[in-house]
Amino acid sequence: MSGDKKVIETSEAEIAVHWQEEEYFQPSPKFIGQANLTDDSIYERFSLDNFPDYYTEFAELLTWYKYWDEVLDTSDAPCYKWFKGGKINASYNCIDRHLKNNKNKTAIHFVPELEEERVQHITYQELYVRVNEFAALLKETAGLKRGDRVTIHMPMSAELPITMLACARLGVIHSVVFGGFSSSACADRVVDSNSRVLITMDAYYRGGKLLNHKSVDDEACQLAEEGGQKVDMLLIWQRYPGKYSSEAPLVPGRDVVVNDELKKYYGARIEPEQMLAEEPLFLMYTSGTTGKPKGCQHGTGGYLAYVTAMSKYIQDIHPEDVYWCMADIGWITGHSFIVYGPLALCASSVIYEGVPTYPDAGRSWRIAQELDVNIFHTAPTAIRALRKVGPDEPAKYQYDFKHMTTVGEPIEPEVWRWYQKAVGKGKAAIVDTYWQTETGGFLC
Repeated sequence: MSGDKKVIETSEAEIAVHWQEEEYFQPSPKFIGQANLTDDSIYERFSLDNFPDYYTEFAELLTWYKYWDEVLDTSDAPCYKWFKGGKINASYNCIDRHLKNNKNKTAIHFVPELEEERVQHITYQELYVRVNEFAALLKETAGLKRGDRVTIHMPMSAELPITMLACARLGVIHSVVFGGFSSSACADRVVDSNSRVLITMDAYYRGGKLLNHKSVDDEACQLAEEGGQKVDMLLIWQRYPGKYSSEAPLVPGRDVVVNDELKKYYGARIEPEQMLAEEPLFLMYTSGTTGKPKGCQHGTGGYLAYVTAMSKYIQDIHPEDVYWCMADIGWITGHSFIVYGPLALCASSVIYEGVPTYPDAGRSWRIAQELDVNIFHTAPTAIRALRKVGPDEPAKYQYDFKHMTTVGEPIEPEVWRWYQKAVGKGKAAIVDTYWQTETGGFLC
């Protein structure tokens, strides 16, 4: 019988039609009444006729040491320069400037995968202290200075944004590698970025198992040296402070346990570097869809202005909001919409360590309920998985999303409708976004 099976040819156009349904969902009057962007003047303010001058409005969301001489310098196209002559620091904008009025506000909710472990609620004041102390360690112990590059290969943890913001404070360019990547992928990025310092964590949880992460980076150090870049120092955060949770032995002369070393820098304060707007903030490697992953360099002023504006106007983030982007910080979505965008606006950002369906299909919605999350941001792949394992789970929990986002790939109409009806409870406004590692923020 199998030999008689008819082969049916299906064209791209026939496939595409299933993704092209027209249906309109209007935001509620309640959402519109509180939204950051509601007046009709936006069509004129942000029109091509006002480009690039309207980027001034984005930049004015930030605090500058020195205002720019020119919004966009096109004299060396295609190497454009945003906010030429301006001076700024990303760490200052994400932490210091909020302390006067909001030091006791939660900056980061870190949710461990194991439900029996307590959620860490890190205030902006605590974030300030921890970022300064780690910046002192990077400066004194690791000998890092403005313009140096470091590679960060860490799982989802509170220590990851602390590490990034400490780098930004010093003007050190960070290159974050997705925590689930192999030693080879990490080594490639160490070599390409000429990093002599690699920052990692000893272990982390995934699917209820404590994974030995440090051993991955031991191998990455070896592979990087074979590729021509020696890692002089491996800085190791502990998953459980005060306890080393990896089976991999420490390498004398190279490995430094961060939690032990930080004791030297208790109470240290590091003045933020006044960075030129075009000085690099970080490197981010593409996912390799079209070949070998390519390193993208994002400048401090232009990137931070853009993601802050996208967070305010497209994501509708207010300082009082609790924002949960389910992406990994190791991708551009996590950089822009877990760390830099929400924190620049003094919002509270949720970081979850593990699998969204562990230990059961209700875990994500329990987190949303417990933390009063009101903005939810995830990918169609995650939405499909949540729908498959627990289509009726969201109705069991008391949370109230005002706004939801999809990112990263197309979403089928029936999956979108479930997202709107079940997850958003028929009330949340939904924004479907598209963009690239290269852009740093939404193109929608």
